[in-house]
Formats: sequence, structure tokens, C-alpha cells
Amino acid sequence: MRLKECALPVSESDQVEFKNSFNDEVIVSLVAFAKTKGGNVYIGINDSGSVHGLDIGKETIQNWINEVKNKTQPSIIPDAESTRIDGKSIVRLSINEFPVKPVAFKGRFFKRIKNSNHLMSAIEISDLNLQSLQLSWDSYPTYNKSFNDLDLFKIDKFIEKVNNTGRFSLHGVTKDNLEKIKLINGDTITNAALLLFSKETVGYNVHIGRFKTTSLIIDDKMLNGTLFETVEETMRFIIAQIKVAFEIKGMPTSRTEIFEYPVPALREMVLNSLIHRDYMSPVDVQIKIYDNKITFFNPGCLYGNLTIEDLKKDYYQAYTRNKLIAEAFYLTGDVEKYGSGFIRIRDEIKLYPTMRFDFKEIPNGFLVELNYKKQKISSEGINEGINEGINEGINEGLQTLFIVIRENPGIQTKNISVLLNNRPLKTLERQLSQLIKNQRIIRKGSNKSGGYWCC
Repeated sequence: MRLKECALPVSESDQVEFKNSFNDEVIVSLVAFAKTKGGNVYIGINDSGSVHGLDIGKETIQNWINEVKNKTQPSIIPDAESTRIDGKSIVRLSINEFPVKPVAFKGRFFKRIKNSNHLMSAIEISDLNLQSLQLSWDSYPTYNKSFNDLDLFKIDKFIEKVNNTGRFSLHGVTKDNLEKIKLINGDTITNAALLLFSKETVGYNVHIGRFKTTSLIIDDKMLNGTLFETVEETMRFIIAQIKVAFEIKGMPTSRTEIFEYPVPALREMVLNSLIHRDYMSPVDVQIKIYDNKITFFNPGCLYGNLTIEDLKKDYYQAYTRNKLIAEAFYLTGDVEKYGSGFIRIRDEIKLYPTMRFDFKEIPNGFLVELNYKKQKISSEGINEGINEGINEGINEGLQTLFIVIRENPGIQTKNISVLLNNRPLKTLERQLSQLIKNQRIIRKGSNKSGGYWCC
């Protein structure tokens, strides 16, 4: 088959490479393409896309194919097509994604990032090999550990929760139950089982801290326990550190707590950090809480063919690094269907109009961040009518006072005090003066009647 001139790409990409001539770099590109979605190397074209052409003999293309086959392990055989453009000959060597990964060129392994090839790290090579074998690190037997190293109380609690959720039925002998979901095999336990039910600490930390600046730490904690325990401890620490607004409405009054961040989104980010981290890396999961942002770092970049652009969509294909761990959290109802975590986070922050959800790959891991410009203090939307002078650095007293007046127009000072748990009148007078100064409230009525307040 001949290449059509109109099919020639205009530039290099993650699936296209241009080369002036056939050399080892052509094979490197084919190896990198075989790792992911496949790709094409056009020979006889320079980096800028200009056609230089080739002198092609009778056996030239077959010799190139043989060289690719002999220099790769496992051997790959590209398809080859030739054509003439503006009277000049070019050749396209193409390769599909290879089922066995990774493919080596002279003992080295490469990946494609945008329009260039990069050497893979040892961890990336190991990850890709497990993925191609449809295995995961957490399914391997734990070295020098047995069923006796597991906590039966933690296992029973897990089984009870699974049965209550109804996604699977586990009844009978404990060992039989764990064998059903492939966490153990007799007395041999998997890495997943140890992480989920170990009697002792397992050596994988969550380092979490409250920061005033990047260098000023107000409080921090190192958590090290089994995964179900660590999720709950991490959530308790986060909730204790983030701000909470109190919305007060009606007569009689009701008080609603509005957390600085949507708690379900925070929990989803904690779960993602622990379930999808790379447990072959010695680096800790790191969570940093600032005045108006919170970041989550977990070791291990995106797994499989998943990309940052995929995660921005609501229909991405999920790839699971730790299959047994993910399944355990699914069975307990802690996570929903695979690949929906980022969708749920986006849905949660829709109720926080100035909040942003950002994520990116960085060296050795993946970083997720929630941040905002104005803290949400009303269940009816963002803090409409409250200017920077109140939103930035405001204390809780001014916030709740403004909300009471906004929700109860015409209210008198003595009634405000009652709604605010008998806040002292002197304190109220000082705070009312501040709101008047900021032009957020006005006082109406006569001095004789005591007057009343409106927004």
C-alpha cells in the first residue's frame, strides 16, 4: 500500500516522529511507541517536516525491519510503507501498542512524552511489566510474613462492613473469606492483606501538616497504620485543622456548619492518595493545609495509559495500580465504581463557586490541590455582598453576625445576642460598628425604640 501525500503529518507528536535517515534513534522511537498507543516514524523527513527523500534499494526496507527485530526484546516487527512526495522517496515504519511491556532496545527501555523519547526509571519498568502481566504489586506474597501477622479484629470488622454494604457476601471461616477475594492463600498473605490488616505498623507513612507559609509549620503529624485506620485518622486531622463557618437562620434558630472544603471531596482525595500510591517507593504521602488551599502528594505518577487530559474529562478509562487494595475499599463502600473519583470531586466543589481543583504530575509523584479565593459561608451560594474587607482574614464573629442580620432583617441587638448564644453586648456593639464601617449593614428606627438592623 502506498502512502497518500495528504496523510503526511505536519509535525511530530506523541505518535509521530520524523527522521532524515534510518538509525538507532528510529528503533528507540518504535520501542517508545510500542509502550503506549503505537505510532509512526517517517524516514526521509527532517525535524521541521521538510521532505529530503531517501535512496532506497531493493533490500533496504527489509534490512531495516530485520534490524529492528534483532535489536529489540521482545522482538517487534514494524509495518513498512513507501511513497514518493514531490519526486522524493520516503518510508513510514509503524508499530501498534505491544501486548508485552516494556520493550527494550539494547537492554534499555523508553517512553514517549509529547514529541521526544525518554529513558524509563526502574520503578516505571517494574510497574509496566506487572501491568502487562495483569498483575499488581499488592497481589504478591509478603516476604517473611504469614496469617499470624494479621489482626483478626480488623479482619472481622472489614468482613462485617462488606456484608452490610451488600456488594459481596462473606460468611463462614475467616481464612476462606479472605481467600475468596484473593487476599491470602492459606497462611501466605499478600502485600494488600498486610497493608489492610497488619497487627504492626507497616512502614508507609502519611505526613500531614498545617502550614502558615511554605516554611512555617503550625502543626504536623506522622500517621502510620493499616489503610482503613489511616484514612479515618487522616480525615480527623484535616477536619480539626480546616475552618468552619456557621450559618444561623430563622426563628427559632438553626445552625448549619459549612466546612472550608467539601468534606466528601477531601475524603475522596485521601482515598486516592492511599489506594493509588506507588508502594514500591519509599516516599511518604504528604498532605499540606494552608490558609486557603490544601495539597495532596502521593508517590507514583499516573498509571497505565491514563493522562492528565483524560482526568479532566468525565469519561476516562481507569487503570488501577493496586488492584486488591482498590477492590477492598470498593467492597466496603468507601469508593464507588472505579474511575469516578475525580468526577465526584468536581461535583462536590460545584457548590463552592470560587474553588479550584488542580492536579499535575511532578517528579516522583502526583500532586492534587484544592484552593479558593473566598471562603464559602452560606448554603445559598458564595458570600454575596461581603467584600474583601470581610472575607479576607475576617474572624468568625463578624461572619456569623452578618449572616444573622442578613437572614433576619429588622432584628434588634438584644435578639441578635440571643441568636449568637448570648454574645456580650459590648462585643456586639464593637462588631456592629465594624460592619457599618464596611458599609455592610445599616441601623434604622429611633433611639427611643432601640432601633433595628438591616443589610
